[in-house]
Amino acid sequence: MLEMTREEFEELVAEALDRIPPELTRLMDNVAVFVEDEPSPDDPELLGLYEGTPLTDRGEWYAGVLPDRITVYRGPTLRMCETRADVVAETEVTVVHEIAHHFGIDDERLHELGYG
Repeated sequence: MLEMTREEFEELVAEALDRIPPELTRLMDNVAVFVEDEPSPDDPELLGLYEGTPLTDRGEWYAGVLPDRITVYRGPTLRMCETRADVVAETEVTVVHEIAHHFGIDDERLHELGYG
C-alpha cells in the first residue's frame, strides 16, 4: 500500500477542491467536505460518499438543516493507487464525483462522463 499521511491526503483533497471552477463552487450551498481514514466495514472500498439533499431536490421546506456532507476516504484510495500521481488523479475524480451528487447528478451519468 502506498504511504501518505492524513495531512498530505487532506492537502490533495483541498487542491482538488481548488480546481473546481469558481462558477460551480459559488453554486454549492450548505455542504462540508471531510477526510476520513476508512469507510464503513459494509463497503470497505468506498472512495467517497455524499450524504445530504442534492440542490435539485431542495424546495421551500429546505431551511435550518445541517450541511450536506462529502467524505473522501484515504485508506481505500491509497490501497488502489500505485503512485502519488495516481492518488492525485483518483482524489480529483472522487471529489468531482461527490460534488456532482450535490448538484443532483446520478452515478449512471457520472460513469458516462468518466467520473465513475
